Amino acid sequence: MPTPAIIALVLATVAAMEFVAWASHKYIMHGFGWAWHRDHHEPHDKRVEKNDLFGLVGAAMSISMFVIGSPMIMGASAWEPGTWIGLGILFYGIVYTLVHDGLVHQRWFRWVPRRGYAKRLVQAHKLHHATLGKEGGVSFGFVFARNPAKLKAELKTQRAAGIAVVREALAD
Repeated sequence: MPTPAIIALVLATVAAMEFVAWASHKYIMHGFGWAWHRDHHEPHDKRVEKNDLFGLVGAAMSISMFVIGSPMIMGASAWEPGTWIGLGILFYGIVYTLVHDGLVHQRWFRWVPRRGYAKRLVQAHKLHHATLGKEGGVSFGFVFARNPAKLKAELKTQRAAGIAVVREALAD
């Protein structure tokens, strides 16, 4: 594959992974996967959460694509784009780990952004955690964050409609 095509495929995969992550978070983690995701929404002192198992699912997706693209493993039936898709998934996983686990939940470093897009990411994810339980909620993506004021208004609408139970701090 030509280098520009490789770069485009890796970047397209990173972008597509935000949609995959959003859909997985909204419909799997807050659906039938809630048993793994619940502890992420509840206070605890543990360094590792059941929710971290979803990271292994992402790693398996990336590894699978690397395998499909590897002539060493697949021989003549290797599909080269698989390697670059696997790399895009890996890059998204690194960004996710730094942004979600590091910046938002401060598992790896302690920095609270005071302005800019990093602050918006933190605010949007904190608003995601404003609901009690798996029902309702906002901001299921991880890298692209909507306006926090709009998210807060959406939570209030969900609360009024009985869709979501919202923590006391946002109930007003």
